[in-house]
Amino acid sequence: MNSLQGKCALVTGAASGFGLGIAEAFTAAGARVGVLDINADAARQAADSLGDAALMLCADITNRGSFSAALEEFQNWAGSFDILVNNAGVGLPPTPLEEVKEADFQRLTQVNMHAIYLASQWVVPVMKTQGHGCILNIASTAGVSPRPGLTWYNASKGWVITATRSMAVELAPHHIRVNALNPVAGETPLLATFMGGDSSAKREKFLSTIPLGRFSTPADIGAAAVFLCSDEAGLITGVAMEVDGGRCI
Repeated sequence: MNSLQGKCALVTGAASGFGLGIAEAFTAAGARVGVLDINADAARQAADSLGDAALMLCADITNRGSFSAALEEFQNWAGSFDILVNNAGVGLPPTPLEEVKEADFQRLTQVNMHAIYLASQWVVPVMKTQGHGCILNIASTAGVSPRPGLTWYNASKGWVITATRSMAVELAPHHIRVNALNPVAGETPLLATFMGGDSSAKREKFLSTIPLGRFSTPADIGAAAVFLCSDEAGLITGVAMEVDGGRCI
């Protein structure tokens, strides 16, 4: 299925987890993909695995200069900027809200929120000039059905959902669609962080809240991302689609 044939997409945090799953699904669907990550070696390895359809990019998405340079490099390579996926994110281990350190809170907001602001300032003018574009923000079920002990992470993902809807309304006249995905906890490097460590007991407790009885996978999120960024979803904007096995019901 080549529903992204001819499209050019940049994915942040694309060297592992959901980001890599999205990059893999995009290239399989016919897109050329910028694989952006703060870890240069991991980004290079991921891009190499995707072949000639991928470009390795290394940047700190919380730094305007670093991020802008990577976005410009991608546009020069791709020739257009059809899709931006704001996937990169960080979490916190379960912690009483009043005990979260300020440095950890600031890091959380810089990566999960401020980076989307920085990306938008660079990408939106480009997409407006093109007369089209698609932005996909990776939020979380945490922004819809929050778990205790993760208050500031929950809040950051709620912000992503609200920002997505507002962006969609504002950018619709420019033929720019903006959507979000809300994954449930998944088989990614962040899973152990959210559970406060990895054990069979903790996995069982998390899985008990997911009606379909399994965690999400990078492939699940990649498939949903391909659909929302394809022309088949041309009338869909402002949604925050749950990919959660029924977790938010």
